[in-house]
Amino acid sequence: MQDALGLSATNGEQAGLLDRIRQLVLSGEFPPGALLPEAYLAQAFDVSRTPVREALKQLQHEGLVEIRPKVGTFVREPTRREIVELFQLKESLEGLAASLMARRGEVPELAVLRRNLSDSEEAVLAGDADGYARLVHEFHWAIVHGSDNHKLVEHYERLMNQLAYQRLVLRTVEHPGRIAASTQEHRSVLEMIEHKDPFGAESAMRNHVYASSREALMPDSSLSSAARN
Repeated sequence: MQDALGLSATNGEQAGLLDRIRQLVLSGEFPPGALLPEAYLAQAFDVSRTPVREALKQLQHEGLVEIRPKVGTFVREPTRREIVELFQLKESLEGLAASLMARRGEVPELAVLRRNLSDSEEAVLAGDADGYARLVHEFHWAIVHGSDNHKLVEHYERLMNQLAYQRLVLRTVEHPGRIAASTQEHRSVLEMIEHKDPFGAESAMRNHVYASSREALMPDSSLSSAARN
């Protein structure tokens, strides 16, 4: 029994370390192409290099890092083709989430979306791109959670990690006029959900994600030359 509890605790600690390193990569603190030194990570998280090495192997499996034998581990950016394919999946999943949420009527996530839209409009007026990027993250996740579909949430989280979406948002919000256009697209999605129109909500959300993908794939979005292959 004690052995089982010890194994469970060890697995939990490894999962916690994996989550922390994953968030470090996704935060953009280490830009694409940057080296992730095992020794630094071990010291930062107060662990030995062995669990760090195991966590990095998992992140390579998820497509977030690249391990080069005898060289090191580097932050990986999705290729252009991968970004296209991941956005296609994102469009389908978020469209479904908006449709399911519209069928549910008045749910707690609606209040989150209404407040989010109000805050987003203030961010547009203030020209607060960083604040707006955080609100984008909240808006999309509120709709996904509002779908009340646990499997959808599970697959969506994996997709967003692979896409490294937050890094893309931080770039696209700098495009002239994008945050104002995005806010209007969010409003259209919210209106369809409030009207309990599942087909309209799915269409509005799909259109929004498609517009976002076009922005993310613009030449000035600073994709590395390797990511264009």
